[in-house]
Amino acid sequence: MSGYKTPLYDVYAQYNGKTIDFGGWDLPVQFSSIKEEHEAVRTKAGLFDVSHMGEIEVKGKDALAFLQKVLTNNVAKVKDNACQYSAMCYENGGTVDDLVLYKRGQEDYLLVVNASNIGKDFEWLKSHVTSNVEVTNVSNSYAQIAVQGPLAEKITQKLTSTNLSEITFFKFKEGVLLADKSVLISRTGYTGEDGFEIYCNPDDAIILWNSILNAGKDEGIVPCGLGARDTLRFEARLPLYGQELTKDITPIEAAIGFAVKTDKEEDFLGKEVLKEQKEGGPSRKLVGIEMIDKGIPRTDYEVFKDGEKIGFVTTGTQSPTLKKNIGLAILNKEFTALDTEVEVQVRKRLLKAKVVATPFYKRSN
Repeated sequence: MSGYKTPLYDVYAQYNGKTIDFGGWDLPVQFSSIKEEHEAVRTKAGLFDVSHMGEIEVKGKDALAFLQKVLTNNVAKVKDNACQYSAMCYENGGTVDDLVLYKRGQEDYLLVVNASNIGKDFEWLKSHVTSNVEVTNVSNSYAQIAVQGPLAEKITQKLTSTNLSEITFFKFKEGVLLADKSVLISRTGYTGEDGFEIYCNPDDAIILWNSILNAGKDEGIVPCGLGARDTLRFEARLPLYGQELTKDITPIEAAIGFAVKTDKEEDFLGKEVLKEQKEGGPSRKLVGIEMIDKGIPRTDYEVFKDGEKIGFVTTGTQSPTLKKNIGLAILNKEFTALDTEVEVQVRKRLLKAKVVATPFYKRSN
């Protein structure tokens, strides 16, 4: 049985998109090659279909109080037309999901959640709803495309009279006319590069997709799939739910403690556990590893020290930018100091690796 399809599904074939099943969605893993698409985003620009992401509206008089209870970050600090990265946690500190919040007004918020978690997140939010709060799953009302890379602004600016340089990092603007279509555009992304995420009416998605690719032809923009999206976010150490974050991995263990504000007055779900981890340090944490021996550290490979299992790999690959075999791994804290030598079980062999600094890649400007 085929999976869910985004409004852009019919254009994949025109650009030689090779699709795979991703959390129940038929999505392109690549159009040309993962390395080529990755390189384009690091040096020029790439265009991604991210319409599979979920959108949930939270509205009402008590919307802020409700969000303060279910989210780890301090929503009270967010200004109108700004975004905030946050997490939702269980009472035990494990992660329900990580998400980006868009504040339209004091009583009007949009949460952008991971595709595989839409149903779970919506039910979770509804189960904690108080009076004067309305939670609505509006995922089917939006398509989402992302223009990412150093030339993203130059390309996108060709299609609008709105001055995009005024939309600074983690800010957004609604009602922007882009290729004559009304969109919400934010300066956000999941690649470690500059760029925009564009939320539009599903009926407008194909026109916008083709318009952006045409506008960026001279700049070398290419359509990109999930493969490059994963290697790009991995190099920038941006977590992927189901790998770096799970119901068993807390945001503190996953090194996104900056999105957990245990000093906010309100009690939020998981606060007690997360506060303890933040103050005393977690018993295990996410670190970068680089292979010394030849081999690639893949997801779920076990990590050892002196014959004792000390953790596991969450994501690993050969970095297209650094040309090194690297990974992210959750390790017991006593083995997380830089340059600590460890061993990764690659099939039947134990291969040497060492703990290195992350993010593996950071853009210079």
